[in-house]
Amino acid sequence: MADDFTFEITESLGLISEGKGGWTLELNKVSWGGRPAKYDIRTWAPDHDKMGKGVTFTEEELRKLKEILDSLDIAG
Repeated sequence: MADDFTFEITESLGLISEGKGGWTLELNKVSWGGRPAKYDIRTWAPDHDKMGKGVTFTEEELRKLKEILDSLDIAG
């Protein structure tokens, strides 16, 4: 039997978008299984009890992602 799956949103950093049924795409710091929190982008149900697939980043990985995004020529 697998260990219980635990997570804790330790810091809410920003709402990226909102979809159907109130699900939101968010950037948060999340501790998975009691480990140190990582930066996390994923969809969440309105009450944060369910989540969609996402991606987590260390601080170093997030810095590199920011460099890449800053280098893009995105017209707003």
